[in-house]
Amino acid sequence: MDGITGNVSDLAAALAIAIGSIGPAIGIGMLASKAMEALGRNPEAGQQIQTNMILAIAFTEAIAIYALVVAVIIKFV
Repeated sequence: MDGITGNVSDLAAALAIAIGSIGPAIGIGMLASKAMEALGRNPEAGQQIQTNMILAIAFTEAIAIYALVVAVIIKFV
């Protein structure tokens, strides 16, 4: 790519992954916080809380992977 197009593409890819990862990061933090709160209130439900938390984190992390794919597409296409 020539000068200005390459720079804009680099900036667009950086913004896509930066903005696209803010939401999942906040979401995972909230999930972990609420899971710890639930464990504090009801320690006997630990296994069920952990299973549901891991599943929710996996779905949340998928959004960050989508942002990464979009950033790679912007960068190389």
